[in-house]
Amino acid sequence: MTSSWLSEIRASYDTVAPSYAVQLRDALAGKPHLRALLGLFAELADGRVADVGCGPGWVTAHLRSLGVDAFGLDLSPEMIAFARRTHADVPFAVGSMTDLPLPTDSLGGILAFWSLIHLPDAALPTVLAHFHRTLRPGGVVLVGFHVGDTTTCKTSGYGGHPMHVHIHRRRPATMSAFLRAAGFTIESETLFDPDARVPGAVVIARAGQSQ
Repeated sequence: MTSSWLSEIRASYDTVAPSYAVQLRDALAGKPHLRALLGLFAELADGRVADVGCGPGWVTAHLRSLGVDAFGLDLSPEMIAFARRTHADVPFAVGSMTDLPLPTDSLGGILAFWSLIHLPDAALPTVLAHFHRTLRPGGVVLVGFHVGDTTTCKTSGYGGHPMHVHIHRRRPATMSAFLRAAGFTIESETLFDPDARVPGAVVIARAGQSQ
């Protein structure tokens, strides 16, 4: 049975897909530090890369522009439909990170770009175990997320559309601990906008031998 929070995420992002895509179209334009880290990720990832929780596909397309063999997966069929219409040359598929539909040892990299923020702590070990399983040994994962210690419920957004998703903020050390427990070695922790109301962070890690 699908978890209720998973169904709520899918329904919420199906609802906001068009407005979300328009509002975030140029999100990377004003984020040179994030673009630099995506460039680093592109350099580190050797082989095919999955953008897990790709939304409308803007970041997937950016990775492709950097020469990465990237494809996108998202829980929301409406997000994937938009991504396919907008980026006809990029592969996209509907799929859940809680049951990642990818072969073992098939990837050189996984991008989770602010796509783990709606997952409760209890779901992270399963998701990160799937990441580790699908990455070849030495494969790289980049995780971006909101920083903090609180969980809030988002009930509307992206033009006032109704939503019902929880946003879980985590410290870089907390995310790194989850990754280490899943068999990853941490390569870097980067904190963004530390003086902002909600800072951001990126953790880059490598997969060890299959567990």
